[in-house]
Order: sequence, then structure tokens, then C-alpha cells
Amino acid sequence: MSRYAGIKSVFKREFRSYFATPLGYIFIVIFLFASGWLTVSRDAGRLLEMRQASLDAFFKFQPWIYLFLVPAVAMRLWAEERKTGTVELLFTLPITLQGSYLGKFFAGWAFLLISLVGTWPIVFQVARLGDPDWGVIVTGYLGCALLSATYLAVGMFFSALSKNQVVAFILGVSMLLILFTIGQPQTLEFIGNYFGGYTEQVLGSLSLIDHFGTLTRGLVEFRALGFFVACSAGWLISGMILLNRVKAS
Repeated sequence: MSRYAGIKSVFKREFRSYFATPLGYIFIVIFLFASGWLTVSRDAGRLLEMRQASLDAFFKFQPWIYLFLVPAVAMRLWAEERKTGTVELLFTLPITLQGSYLGKFFAGWAFLLISLVGTWPIVFQVARLGDPDWGVIVTGYLGCALLSATYLAVGMFFSALSKNQVVAFILGVSMLLILFTIGQPQTLEFIGNYFGGYTEQVLGSLSLIDHFGTLTRGLVEFRALGFFVACSAGWLISGMILLNRVKAS
């Protein structure tokens, strides 16, 4: 049996489950409303007041929106399986642990990407305001896609760690907040003052926001792409190792 057997079947089952209940649709509505309101609000993005053919305001708030909504998507993926005991049943099927884990991940990511595609009216409105830089828009959306994958991988790890969905959600948000805060200039300045410039540079290179900002500025750097791929893979592998220990116990 292939090491990744079952990816396709798990993907189909999990992806359909997002639309089998109202929860999936509620998530999409909340995501689209939050993205639209924060982009055009007079107190936030002020897109219409600025009247600039740019999606800077939209991309600015995506890491914050994902910070809470992506762990909400990830928290049930394994916590519910462990709580109900179906995870043991899943391990008895002709499906490998790697296949089931990646199947759930790709299903959740596909759901997040569909939600992201639903923001096209904002792009349409920007195109009406003028002649936007489409290269920046494309790389910005690529950054959102990669950021959501990393957030999801982190959330899945804590979903595998806990049987309680609420605990998994809180731990996921807390870890993402730490990773988010590391990249803030104030944090890096504080670290540089107390631990030296080298530590500041190392932690700065691990900043999610820094690499995301590179893509939203229209710069496609291998360093940024490699960071998101490596970070997502690292959290996914860690989650698989954790579940493998649960399976062995």
C-alpha cells in the first residue's frame, strides 16, 4: 500500500462535509463580510475614500482575519475524530496516516481558497477605480493562499494535540499570534536591544508577516515562497508524528 494511500477519498469526504451543514456557508459569509467591511470601512481600509486602484487595504487585514477564522476551520479536523473515537476506526481502514492527514489538509485548504475566490467583487471595484497593478494583485492573492495553508497546518497540529475543539482553537490562535507578533517592528526592536542584532535577524527571517508583505508588494522571491512551503510542511509533519504516537498508544 502506498504511503499516501487514501488522500483522494479523505479529501472528497472532508470537502463535502464543509457544505453538508450550514457551518461551512456561515464561515464563508463571515469571511467575505469581514474582508469587505475592513477593506472599505471609513475606520479601517477606507478603499472608497482613498479612491486608489490598489488592494493594499484588503491584503493588510487578511492575516488578522485568518488569525481567527482558519483555526476555527482546523479545530474540528482531528479533535472531533479523537473525541468521538472515530480516529481509531480511521486507522483500521486501508488508509495511511499520511494519506488521511494530507487529505484533510488539502480539503480544508481548498475550502479556504474557495472563500478567497469569493472576494472577487473587491477586485472588480478596484478595477473600476482605475488601472491597478495586476501583478501585485496576483502575487498578493498568492500570498493569501500560502498564508492560509500555513495557518491551517498550525491549526491542524493543535487539533491533533487536543480532543477538545475549543482548546485546539485557543492553542492555534495563540501560536499564530506569537508567529504574527514576532514580525512586528516593535517586537524585533525589543529583541535586538536585549538579545542582540543576530537574534533579531534570525527571528525576523521567521516572520510570517514579513514574507507575506513581500508577496503583497508584488515581489515573487524564492525566499518567501520557500518559507511558506517549509513552514507548512514542518507543521504538517509534526502533526503526523503526533498522531502516529496517538495511534501507537
